[in-house]
Amino acid sequence: MRLTRFTDVALRVLMRLAVVSGSEDPPTTREVAATMQVPYTHAAKVVARLQHLGLVDARRGRGGGLTLTEGGRSASIGGLVRELEGPGEVVDCDGDAPCPLRSACRLRSALRLAEEAFHASLDPITVADLVSSPTGPLLIGISTGRPAPA
Repeated sequence: MRLTRFTDVALRVLMRLAVVSGSEDPPTTREVAATMQVPYTHAAKVVARLQHLGLVDARRGRGGGLTLTEGGRSASIGGLVRELEGPGEVVDCDGDAPCPLRSACRLRSALRLAEEAFHASLDPITVADLVSSPTGPLLIGISTGRPAPA
């Protein structure tokens, strides 16, 4: 299974916001996009979706920026991937040229089971878990431009 670029960026944005300290100003969407090296327009769409899901608070203007909600910090990665990827099959058996095996094929159900096992393996992992050492200090170093603490 391969995640969409949207889901990849969303997870990285959540990870970046998870390491913001209380003493620093919340980063803007533009700053997060630059740190994560993604186009601003793509990051803005991701942030809007994360805000809609209640994972991120976004405030405009002076003193504004992005903050991770408590729900965002404790969100299951498996649940996030399911939500962001949406429903769908790993293979498209009913597409423009339907597969002639679809009525008696075991591959489709095997792939569905594999996809669920993939999600289930991510279910116990939270956003907070993803930023434990060594990832969190590295993210801090990237976002501030300073080397990560040793």
